[in-house]
Amino acid sequence: MPLSPAAPRDHFHTRTITLQGFQREDGQFDIEAELIDTKSYPFTTLDRTVEPGTALHHMRARITVDSTLTITAAEAVTESGPFNICGGGADTFQRLAGLQIKSGFLKAANERLGGVEGCTHLREVLQQMATVAFQTTYPVREKSNTADTPRLINTCHAYDSRREIIQRRWPAHYTGE
Repeated sequence: MPLSPAAPRDHFHTRTITLQGFQREDGQFDIEAELIDTKSYPFTTLDRTVEPGTALHHMRARITVDSTLTITAAEAVTESGPFNICGGGADTFQRLAGLQIKSGFLKAANERLGGVEGCTHLREVLQQMATVAFQTTYPVREKSNTADTPRLINTCHAYDSRREIIQRRWPAHYTGE
């Protein structure tokens, strides 16, 4: 079902985020993100002129995780930023190595990459990268019984413990009538 019709408007900004998950030959998983911001009008920053449709921000990031969702490697690059110095914010991304994607992950990641040490845009895609890591590794973790599936209960509308989905999938955790 589409959104309701929009009011008359002019297009100013587009952000495109692409996320992909891969299983590697060594059994680990690569999660890759690409973020691109474009504007529909020209403007000039202190370091460059940005033409309509040209990337103001263009970042790529990769985390490698094992089956426990522990990050074993991380890297990022800034292909375009508003300022020449922006690429330095990607250099700290490797500090994510050793973190496990679990409750508190974003807080721990922000402690390593936050403020003037990192890049706001790369930190913003971490939540989506964590979700893609969870979804990418799920079949392998489910087979090895390390996917704590009941942990999904009460995390969204569909997984409400009172719903039929929980009754059918995890009957012991069903709380409905």
